[in-house]
Amino acid sequence: MLTAVPVATRPDFGISSVTCRDDHTHWSVPEVRGDYRVVLVRRGRFRRMAAGVPAEIDATLAYVGIPGEEESFAHPAGGDVCTAISVTPKLWRSLAGEITGQAAHTVYVDPSLDLTHRRLLAASESGDVDYALSEELLALLSTAIGRISPGRTPIAEARARHDQGLVAAAREAITEADPASDTLFSLAELLGVSPYRLSRAFPRELGVSVTRYRHRVRIGRALDRIEAGEQSLSTLAADLGYADQAHLTRTMRHYLGHTPTAVRRLLASAH
Repeated sequence: MLTAVPVATRPDFGISSVTCRDDHTHWSVPEVRGDYRVVLVRRGRFRRMAAGVPAEIDATLAYVGIPGEEESFAHPAGGDVCTAISVTPKLWRSLAGEITGQAAHTVYVDPSLDLTHRRLLAASESGDVDYALSEELLALLSTAIGRISPGRTPIAEARARHDQGLVAAAREAITEADPASDTLFSLAELLGVSPYRLSRAFPRELGVSVTRYRHRVRIGRALDRIEAGEQSLSTLAADLGYADQAHLTRTMRHYLGHTPTAVRRLLASAH
């Protein structure tokens, strides 16, 4: 069952919180939509098929939909909650220009884009849709669209298909905090490949190293806890596997440009 709750609506865009409670491994009946959209996961994960290419969508990987595109979905892991952003062709072109070739269907959500997504949601509660929320929306769209690249070459496509299953399995192990994901070597052993192959697959498939991806997942958990009101940074650091509070602070400053304390203020100010 799909439930969409409007977050903000204006003539040029619409933002909705979409909750899906489906639990099925098979693909849904193909559907075609007529809008440009960016969909970011807040909780859960699911599969999307577009142009014959499947993708594992979760909090680290958003998807971009374009008018006239046929898509299907599967929910082997249960339900999910997403932020769905729909924009008019005019607004899309003002940010993307005239993209030629086949655009990428997915966008890597690094810690910075994750924070922008959270600030967008926080701004939606401020009541200032036309300025505060609109500015956060444009920042998010500009970043996401900037990461859409032209279609891959045939060689790159073949390589991507080869790596896709491996990277998807590694992402699941990291996201689910499988003990084997504590080190690159144990994760590679779990997946039955060499550490070298695993380390090479991530940049080819996602454009980032497996190390940066793991940091991204852990920072996402830190943001969840901070947003929920966590006050003890030492407890947070220990729970997330960082050596100490200083290690957590250095990591967040490196990836976000802000300390945990500054992030708390940023999220609070968006409200």
